[in-house]
Amino acid sequence: MDSNVIYKTILDQREELSLMTNEDFVYRNEVNQISLNTKQAQVVIGVRRSGKSTLCHMALRNAGIVYGYVNFDDDRMANLMVEDLNFVLEAIYRVYGNDVKHIFFDEIQNVDGWHLFINRLLRQGLHIVITGSNARLLSSELATHLTGRYNEIRLFPFSFRDYCVAKEIETDIPTTKNMALLKNTLDEYLIEGGFPEIASLPDKQGYVSSLIDAIITKDIMPRFHIRNANALKTLANHLINNVGQIINMKELVETLKIGSDKTIRNYIDFLAQAFLIVPLTKFSYKSSERLRSNKAYIVDTGMLTFRPNLLATENLGWRLENAVLLELQRRNMPLCRDVFYYRPVSRLKEVDFVIAERGNVMELIQVSYDIGTPKTLSRELSALVDASRKTGCKKLTLIACSETRKEKISDMEINVISAIEWLLTK
Repeated sequence: MDSNVIYKTILDQREELSLMTNEDFVYRNEVNQISLNTKQAQVVIGVRRSGKSTLCHMALRNAGIVYGYVNFDDDRMANLMVEDLNFVLEAIYRVYGNDVKHIFFDEIQNVDGWHLFINRLLRQGLHIVITGSNARLLSSELATHLTGRYNEIRLFPFSFRDYCVAKEIETDIPTTKNMALLKNTLDEYLIEGGFPEIASLPDKQGYVSSLIDAIITKDIMPRFHIRNANALKTLANHLINNVGQIINMKELVETLKIGSDKTIRNYIDFLAQAFLIVPLTKFSYKSSERLRSNKAYIVDTGMLTFRPNLLATENLGWRLENAVLLELQRRNMPLCRDVFYYRPVSRLKEVDFVIAERGNVMELIQVSYDIGTPKTLSRELSALVDASRKTGCKKLTLIACSETRKEKISDMEINVISAIEWLLTK
């Protein structure tokens, strides 16, 4: 590739970068996970359009660091080969100066063999930040390619707190009026979702539809050599419509007419690796049980809403459960804690989420949008008590759209916490 084209592209990208201001950024907690002065590459991964680039720019600018920047998701970089990356480095030094020690490579996984280049820069003592959204930047491959020389940061779309900040809604004023506003905002968040750009777009359905299509046709299909796009799209839409439900492989094979259960398992794995769905495993000390009865959640509740031929209802209960799972992932992944669901042999009294650390159950969490009736409240509390007796966990939490309080049942104390309060906890 012509080195002058590379230089001109990076020069243009610097000009575009200069137009960005910190006032345009919503501060996100994931910034704190980016370590800018270590010998490890900082790799931010996640679904398309979740704000990975903005997060990296924010981290670098907040630290007052002068850094080089290259966006490989640029049509002028489309034919770049690994042997051209040295021209990229030369152009960075020409544009940003020879003293630059930090370089941000946006979507570098578009270049085959990128890891060889990055490893060389790390050996030279440069500090590297990388983003990637498609299935060509897999966690498993990072471990192979960068051999311990990286820190992985997983980014989801906006949390509820991020969403409130973007909407300029005060989250720390407990007045009746503001609490009513937060309640309305939560319902809006559960319907609209947290993709940073979607709130300002008139055609939300077109945005979500094209996003799902890009994940399937541009990320998954080329990476895993899949030819049947319709089958994959059908499965993806089925999982989205049945968010939080146990995946029945046999039923899917019969209903969707997609190969075998092995094909279905592979497709689900591909959708998860591209960050479209978030699988959840059953809690069990038996490995064979953890391999069965997985659930699937969606990376953003807006994908439940803005799709063509939508038949799913606007069930706020399922949406709240999905939002809680995403928040649990945000909070527990950096701590190396795992999230499961609990289902006893009787299949009754299921508990939505189990937080475990190295096999020890830390917390049991039940989610219910409405616990206004005694029957509903009793059902949710008794499920937690039953799971507590089976697992030995004493930290029991019920997240609901209600007032925060304590409940006692069968000599056990359960924390009933407002969904708004829980979601806004830092």
